[in-house]
Amino acid sequence: MEGQLWRMIVAVLTQLDKRRKRACERFSDEEIVRTFYWSVIHDRPVSWSCRRENWPIWRRRSPVPSNSTMSHRLRSASVRTLLDALERCVVRPSETNVYWMIDGKPLVISGCSKDRQAGYGRAVQSKAKGYKLHLLAALDGTIGDWRVAPMNKDERVMAARMLQTPGLHGYVTADSNFDSNYLHAICGSIGNLQLLTPRRYGPGKGTGRRKQARGRLRSIVLLEGLSRAFGQGLLEQRDEIERQFGNLTNWGGGLTHLPPWVRTHRRVRRWVQAKLVLNHLKRSQPKTTYAAS
Repeated sequence: MEGQLWRMIVAVLTQLDKRRKRACERFSDEEIVRTFYWSVIHDRPVSWSCRRENWPIWRRRSPVPSNSTMSHRLRSASVRTLLDALERCVVRPSETNVYWMIDGKPLVISGCSKDRQAGYGRAVQSKAKGYKLHLLAALDGTIGDWRVAPMNKDERVMAARMLQTPGLHGYVTADSNFDSNYLHAICGSIGNLQLLTPRRYGPGKGTGRRKQARGRLRSIVLLEGLSRAFGQGLLEQRDEIERQFGNLTNWGGGLTHLPPWVRTHRRVRRWVQAKLVLNHLKRSQPKTTYAAS
């Protein structure tokens, strides 16, 4: 699997527009990105891929960047632009989608970690320290937008940023935690986007005296009124994002956890971005089964 993923990453990189290598640079942006992905594919730190003995025999004669070079170049604007271009090419939707799902996945780290940028907040039925992946995904697995934030960052704040993704339209489903007039108002300002969320305190309750966003009132009608069969049908499909989170973690090179060398927001975002790309490439491969003869 590692070899297949590596070949696919190399193939995608050859198709992208890249900045030409400067005369003072020994390694191009593409070589830096390849070295980084070689470490992520094998779940190793970047310093591991900076040693020739950790590469295939046919690559060991080629020079590899030093650890200090990787640390400096991975923070450069041109390499970050190439990493983002690689992500857009692989995981972003190639066709128009009218159904989206939004949710978050905790990325827990040790409670005794010294990472000052990590937050302490709600995880799955508990509290934990770390970060959280916020995802806006379609049924086919493509990603409209995603963010990484400390664990204590409100999911609705991150959702507000993702809902303003250019070109987004149709229906967005979420759990009751996202039932917010502010989020419904954002969707209403876009004009062709409807947020569907169960009411935070259960169906059949009043709306109070506060002025309600038109999108929230329409969400209540779609889920509790005469059109509830249509609305509930859309909401039931939201389980697909849980399966996507499962597919992201249930294989050897998946986003099972944040390893000890992935700390601070910058490194966490870069690691998560690479894992999203690798997971989408893995899912795009045709499934083969072997029958016993």
